[in-house]
Amino acid sequence: MSKKCACGCDCNDIFLPLAEALNELRCYAGDKPEMVGIAWEREEGHVYRYDIPMPRDIRTAERASVVSLVERCVKFVLWAAGGWKLYLAGPDWLVKPIAKDYTKKGARKFDYGFFNDLYGKPFEVVIVPYKKMPAMSERRVLVKNNTNGNRIGFDLGASDFKISALKKGKVVFSQEFPWDPRNAGDPEYHYSKLSAGLEEAAKALGGKVDAIGGSTAGVLVGKKLGVASLIRGVKEQNPGKYADAQNFLKRIEEEWQVPFEVYNDGDVTALAGAITMKKNGILGVAMGSSEAVGYIDPKGALTGRISELAFAPVDYNPNAACCEWSGDYGVGAMYFSQQAVNHLACKFGFKFPKAMKLPERLKVVQAAMEKHDDKALKVYLMIGRYLANAVPWYREFYDFQNLMILGRVTSGLGGQIILETAKMGLEALDPCLAEEVDIFMPDEKARRLGQSVAAAQIPVVK
Repeated sequence: MSKKCACGCDCNDIFLPLAEALNELRCYAGDKPEMVGIAWEREEGHVYRYDIPMPRDIRTAERASVVSLVERCVKFVLWAAGGWKLYLAGPDWLVKPIAKDYTKKGARKFDYGFFNDLYGKPFEVVIVPYKKMPAMSERRVLVKNNTNGNRIGFDLGASDFKISALKKGKVVFSQEFPWDPRNAGDPEYHYSKLSAGLEEAAKALGGKVDAIGGSTAGVLVGKKLGVASLIRGVKEQNPGKYADAQNFLKRIEEEWQVPFEVYNDGDVTALAGAITMKKNGILGVAMGSSEAVGYIDPKGALTGRISELAFAPVDYNPNAACCEWSGDYGVGAMYFSQQAVNHLACKFGFKFPKAMKLPERLKVVQAAMEKHDDKALKVYLMIGRYLANAVPWYREFYDFQNLMILGRVTSGLGGQIILETAKMGLEALDPCLAEEVDIFMPDEKARRLGQSVAAAQIPVVK
């Protein structure tokens, strides 16, 4: 039975690695397994496909645990890639309960509602024969550190946005522009503010612009802002104009008539690391107020996945701490963010005033760590262990050789402990995998590059 922990959650902290459970299922699959197919279709017909081999004869008593494990895979793929239509192939006892979960009143009703709103179209689940499963189809944009021509890059944040202008790879303009998009009820505000900044950058290029690349907070569907705090004010104050707010980047693209690419800030952070270190196959995990993730594939391409792994499962323990927003257990935000620090700090004996917010609680733990406090040490050691166990699980769905960690949680001595603990933990779990995956934090050069400069290098100019 679970019991109240120090932070008030009904949970226990026995971490059950999902990769370990999945490998166990594979081991029993044999030479002629039954294949289970999972595929999520998203915008423009793009599809993420994932297959699982399993034994053909599974005893009735064991079926519930297999259903649970496969559902965790279904959910991970959804939050990794995005999607509005789920294809399932497998035996009825397995796929029918999962299909029921992803309905308006099912166990995953939060996910149903979120993605229904994100894509603006009915959320569907279809069960098909394995041979009818759709093939993998990514939205790949190859990034080759493009520096030719006159380029503008922008990075949209909650309190300011930054714009840089590059002439043949050299930064000739870089400026931060304050704004308050969260409280703006008119989408014209977002459009006019960014347009004015782009015009200033264009002046620095003599009026000739060959390409524009962007980075933005929030979830993107192509170049449409799906769910983003940047346009939340419009949804709350002026819902009739919400579609205009979602499409203000498309409007800018149409007006400038140059190659135009925009990706979420996690992807562009990973890109900045790839550019400065000349590495590909990077999964970037930012541990901040939540878990933000970006990805560059081994060939140096952005894939168009949403990579919202804050809501993706990482722990198989059904009694693990639950996410306050989604209500689901064992998801990434509870292991790799300020929420994780708070949960563990309370567990290990820190006492915080109820009114103290998470950023301030993080500062208390960080200050204690700098003084080599044992309780703080336990917090960072545990996050490092979680990360080591997450690597093989993330590798199921992302092909990467480099895991870059960053964000406020990784600042100071605590961040070094997370890094070293994760490396040692992965070595103990899987020495071969530890040789294949380099876990690191970005260097000063990567931090200096900035997302607006990195974003400027995404579009291809012929």
